[in-house]
Amino acid sequence: MSFIRKGAFELHPVLARRVALKRSFARIVLFFERILPLLLAPLGIAALFLSVAWFGIFRIAPDWVRWILVGSFAFAFVYALLPFSRLRWPAVAEADRLLEVRNNLPHQPVGVQDDHPAFETPFSRALWKEHQIRMAERIAALDAGLPQPDIARHDRFALRAVPALVFVVALGYSFSNGGGSPADAFRPAPPAPSINPDLRIDAWLTPPSYTGRAPVFLTGREVTTTVAAVSIPQNSALTVRVTGGEGGEAVVFAPKAGGQPSTLITEEAKKAAEAAAQQPQQGAPGQRQVQQAAQAPAQPGAPQQPNQPRPPRTYALNVAESGSLTVNGQTWAFDVIPDRPPEIAFEGQPKPSVNGALEIGFTGKDDYGIREAHALIEPVGPTDPAATPLYPPPDYRLDLPRQNGRDVKGLTSRSLIEHPLAGKRVKITLIAKDGAGQTGRSPAHEMVLPSRGFSEPLAAAVAEERQVFALDTRRMPRAIELNEALAIRPDETIPNLSHFLLIRSALERMKLARNEEQLKDTAEYLWEIALGIEDGDLSQAERRLRDAQRNLAEALQNKASDQEIAKLMQELREAMQQFMNELAQRMQNAPQAPNNMQSQNVIRQRDLQNMMDQIENLARSGNRDAAQQMLNELQRMMNNLQAGRPQRGQQGQQQQNSQMRQQIDKLGEIMQEQQRLMDQTFKLDQALRDRMQRGDPSRRPGDQNQQGQQQQGQQQQQSQQGQQGQQDTDQMTAEQLREALKNLRAQQEGLGKKLEELQQALKGLGMQPGEGFGKAQSEMGNAGKALGEGQGEQAVQGQGNALSALRQGAQNMMQQMMQAMQQQGQGQGQDRGGPGENMTSQGGQNGRDPLGRPRATSGPDFGDQVKVPDEIDVQRAREILDAIRERLGNSLSGDIERHYLERLLDIR
Repeated sequence: MSFIRKGAFELHPVLARRVALKRSFARIVLFFERILPLLLAPLGIAALFLSVAWFGIFRIAPDWVRWILVGSFAFAFVYALLPFSRLRWPAVAEADRLLEVRNNLPHQPVGVQDDHPAFETPFSRALWKEHQIRMAERIAALDAGLPQPDIARHDRFALRAVPALVFVVALGYSFSNGGGSPADAFRPAPPAPSINPDLRIDAWLTPPSYTGRAPVFLTGREVTTTVAAVSIPQNSALTVRVTGGEGGEAVVFAPKAGGQPSTLITEEAKKAAEAAAQQPQQGAPGQRQVQQAAQAPAQPGAPQQPNQPRPPRTYALNVAESGSLTVNGQTWAFDVIPDRPPEIAFEGQPKPSVNGALEIGFTGKDDYGIREAHALIEPVGPTDPAATPLYPPPDYRLDLPRQNGRDVKGLTSRSLIEHPLAGKRVKITLIAKDGAGQTGRSPAHEMVLPSRGFSEPLAAAVAEERQVFALDTRRMPRAIELNEALAIRPDETIPNLSHFLLIRSALERMKLARNEEQLKDTAEYLWEIALGIEDGDLSQAERRLRDAQRNLAEALQNKASDQEIAKLMQELREAMQQFMNELAQRMQNAPQAPNNMQSQNVIRQRDLQNMMDQIENLARSGNRDAAQQMLNELQRMMNNLQAGRPQRGQQGQQQQNSQMRQQIDKLGEIMQEQQRLMDQTFKLDQALRDRMQRGDPSRRPGDQNQQGQQQQGQQQQQSQQGQQGQQDTDQMTAEQLREALKNLRAQQEGLGKKLEELQQALKGLGMQPGEGFGKAQSEMGNAGKALGEGQGEQAVQGQGNALSALRQGAQNMMQQMMQAMQQQGQGQGQDRGGPGENMTSQGGQNGRDPLGRPRATSGPDFGDQVKVPDEIDVQRAREILDAIRERLGNSLSGDIERHYLERLLDIR
């Protein structure tokens, strides 16, 4: 029935649309009221089907019973859907009647719009129109409400609760080991479990060794029956061992995500198939034997002799995904825990140490621990694809702590100055690898790889020759040209005859080098020549020390014996002693640098000896992780040790620092002289005041003839007073005291000239004299005028003001010097792209002294440094080891305890 506007709707279209919307809602409510009762039967049948499947009935029932059940459920479900064929969409009149009934409206306000009055008179027509409008307004405000299917009328005995309760119980049971799935209704039933009393099944899961988890037993007394599904790490090894039985027991693994279940093959059959495959194939019969050997475990068989038991069968599977295992009617569900790749990132920015070693701080994490980490160093910029570098990229292995491999944080320092890429711009990427072989990479960081700084131009030129052909062996002619250029005027460029002979011999080697081994020997020879020109024997000692540290670190990592550790420690002590002797001899021959703020950062031979003794004690006590960390700390200290010889660019800096220190000394002299002059002025002024208060008894009439001699004596006395600062004022008259004050004016003016010269010298060094110096010079001039007039009190006041202004100017001067030195240090560090070329970087890298040790004034310790056990911890560790050895030597209760103690000592 189409909606036609009649009655009040003809004049009010908005009201007509509202009423049409209400009718549509009412028809939808009526439709749901009709369909919901019809859904009871199909939903109940579906719930019963799922319940039967979840209870595992389809899986354990024979095939003919399973097909009967499936057919019954299908027939019942189709039969329950037949009433839906009689379902119709509600009519408009039914919707109107629903609105009137749900809202308790009398007089049929919806149907009145289609009625007509019995008597057609103007008055009755007008009255009927008004009535229709009022009824229409009431319809627009009606509400159809929610569907009320009245299910209880259709299900008087509440049978609908039975499928619901069974469904809930079956859903909970489905998460247990005996639960089934709806897919079982369409799968063939597994082989019936064997009831042979001699049959024994042992099943267990072995997580990967890197997880550190214990094996999980699926059978036996150790199994936990309350667990619905076993959570295991990814790539766990599943092992099933079947003993006895008839040989027809199948081991089936079904993936949880779907897919075809797989029947496992015994390990014995796999070995037989591999052995047959290795033998030379002799045609089709051999192939049939291999197939029969592979298919034999899946097929039931009987032993050749009835009384002979079958040998044990072993099944193995690498569990990489969640699923279920079925063995002889027993089922176990597995939930695989995914193994995520490791994560690693930089801890701060990589930075160079004083001697050019590269320091990299890093942080990383993994589910079961990071097993290996290294830094991948690659050149940046355009490279020739046809280039043939002599050396592979640098190998930079990161030192990982062994105790907590899941969340790691460390700092590694390694020297790469010998690699040809040193001094070039490179890209550094950290790579971490876990026990499963997965890798994680950090964002790349670009920097200039730290290089060896050469103060001798000749040594730098020889090192450049090596770098040219080491980066690309095709550029050997270019390196030969550079070598020949050094010998153009050898008397000026190579004053040392031995150096000249070494360079000429290197030239012949470069010309004769053909294969890779000869090229590497030539490169090493050039590097030794450069180091010999630069450092002499110190480089050899430093290389021996670095090799000894590397050998000891590898021994600690590989769990070497105590005898080998003791031998390597002795080599380290000898190499350390040789290095320190060469360093001391070099510092004696090197020019003495002026003292600076870093002079307090020194290390004693005894400190190094104590550290090496502690490393050996920690290694012997079994705490090799702490020994490894302390060895890394010693290596960082030696990397930050300054060689005492000024590097490139430091000579000019030291010269400028020397000139600044000279100006500081001059300023100190001026302040001392000003202080002494003020003391003299105050003493003479006090003596003059005493004379004026108690009179001048030494001045008598008639002594005028002696004044010239007295004045001459006073001048000599005042001259001595100006030089020595001492004068017996008790023997002087008031006039002599006045003359002595006037004679101090020359000294005061001389100090003013010295201060002016100091300001000019500071301007020459690029420093701007502060306002304090100008104020001091002005006060000195006022004091000089007061002395010339014999006014001691005003002179003392002016001299005191001058001293205060000098102190203020000195403070400003020191601040400017510090800023200038810091700027110089930063500029040199940027030019070299390397470390340790300035006063601030030598001792202040991240709050550390030149040896890499934390400063005492660098703030509190937040626990990010190496923690070395104290003597009490070491002693306690020794006591525990002695107790274990004593217990192992006594009679034990069994092999289990002995194996446990041997694992603790790690001697098996």
